[in-house]
Amino acid sequence: MSLSCRDYKVSRRSMLKTGAGSILGLQIGHLLAHAGSSHAAKAEHVIFFWNGGGMTHIDTWDPKPGRPTAGDFTPIDTSVPGIQISEIFPTVAAQMQHCALIRSIAGTQGAHGQATYNLQTSYTSAGNITHPGIGSVVVHERDQRGDLPAYISISGRARRASYLGQRCEAYYVPAPGEQDPYLSFPEGIAKVRGDKRLDVLAKYNTNFSAKKRDPKLAATQTSISDAVRLMRSPALKAFELDTVPTTDINRYGDTTFGRGALLAKRLVEQGVRFVQVNRGGFDTHSNNFPAMTAHGEVMDPALGSLIEDLAKTGMLEKTMVVMLSEFGRTPRVNDNAGRDHWPNVFSCFMAGGGIKGGQVIGTSDKDGAEPDQRPVPVASLHASICHSLGIDHNKQVLTPLQRPMKLVDNGEVVKELFS
Repeated sequence: MSLSCRDYKVSRRSMLKTGAGSILGLQIGHLLAHAGSSHAAKAEHVIFFWNGGGMTHIDTWDPKPGRPTAGDFTPIDTSVPGIQISEIFPTVAAQMQHCALIRSIAGTQGAHGQATYNLQTSYTSAGNITHPGIGSVVVHERDQRGDLPAYISISGRARRASYLGQRCEAYYVPAPGEQDPYLSFPEGIAKVRGDKRLDVLAKYNTNFSAKKRDPKLAATQTSISDAVRLMRSPALKAFELDTVPTTDINRYGDTTFGRGALLAKRLVEQGVRFVQVNRGGFDTHSNNFPAMTAHGEVMDPALGSLIEDLAKTGMLEKTMVVMLSEFGRTPRVNDNAGRDHWPNVFSCFMAGGGIKGGQVIGTSDKDGAEPDQRPVPVASLHASICHSLGIDHNKQVLTPLQRPMKLVDNGEVVKELFS
């Protein structure tokens, strides 16, 4: 039997261990407390932009005009009266009626590794267990559609699925638009010959697994089966950007990031549940303003065009778009014209998937140093993504060692997003 995202269920033995006072590893009181907590899904897909390094909030989504912390950029008006964002995002500004900003994320982790772990899993790092990323949580709870992987990570690795199992791992696309060499037979191997080899391999693996009954073997077979199904599927054409009109490539930007955003759109149109697009270079301890100007030139056309296109086709209603980084950067500009790590308060960009556009939730103080109104804990971002997809973020799953773990670590839905 192959492993799947839902394979970690309670055995009869573990059921007996928990006693009559629990059902499927959950205390009856807990179940009653969450009775009726399920809700209709507003979203079916997520496009998650991960900006690694710690993107400055003041120079992007939370400008502070007239303050000593403001920096070099001028705020610009958006399509929503009263909402301004940095001048580096003019294309996004024109789509603000579809978008929401959270300007009061209250972080706790100031080191890259720990903050990345926290922002991508909702948990703080612990030595005795590794938690899965939000993409794995989503595909664990929502069924796969079609032949394409349910979870795809572009231009960088996503966090591992850990105890959620092999089927919740992300399929990695190193460069958007380039063909995966592992999804075709080697040169000189015709399709008929290759298919025969795969059939023989499947028989050997089945016989060997039946004798050993090792879960690792089952997980390996799951990976092989998924790869074979994908390489034989017509849906694989979604990865081919050479058929996309040049005008579209230019609108998004003929860059790795622009192609990644365009590929993300094509993938969710084919039913992919969660697409993560990765971009680094935001650790701007020096020369912050030239660096952010360059980032804006790359990110703005891609993000703005993506929101516009999804809105035109109606896909935005069922596709949540999130742009996030592990923390913000210091209000103070340092002696190297840079900004340093700042987890105390930072921002998140969101759109689609049932989110009410044209709004700002929470504020930082006048200098962008601390949360002012409506602080939002990190885990509440995860709870809100789950809510959009109809997932109960308080649900517990069991690890292979029968340890119950919540999907999200004590977050609460940011209800204003959906009001």
